[in-house]
Amino acid sequence: QLQLAESGGGLAQPGGSLRLSCGLSGVSAFSLDYYHIGWFRQAPGKERERISCMDANGTPTIYLDSVRGRFTVSRDSAKNTVYLQMNSLRPEDTATYYCAATHLTIATMCSTNGVWGQGTQVTVSS
Repeated sequence: QLQLAESGGGLAQPGGSLRLSCGLSGVSAFSLDYYHIGWFRQAPGKERERISCMDANGTPTIYLDSVRGRFTVSRDSAKNTVYLQMNSLRPEDTATYYCAATHLTIATMCSTNGVWGQGTQVTVSS
């Protein structure tokens, strides 16, 4: 059974960088070819934001204007892992970051209808 686990969160200074990982388990290697992986975040008291999508073809898309040019998404198919590289971090990037997997037979792109990880906390503060 598919499970997702985020890691790599923590405390960063403004202007710093973090790389988040979203690892798939319970599936065979190269299963990313069958899943669209989305990154989302939610700060306390705020609505969840969709950050990016790595579709099953390996095409990355950044949706959130406030992170475009600072965040990039990539994947390692052999490791069943999708990464969110976050550079030039700002205090407003502070949130819990989640990844979610949507099987390509359910949707043609990332969605909230799928398997979610437990989240990883990112705090940007001096």
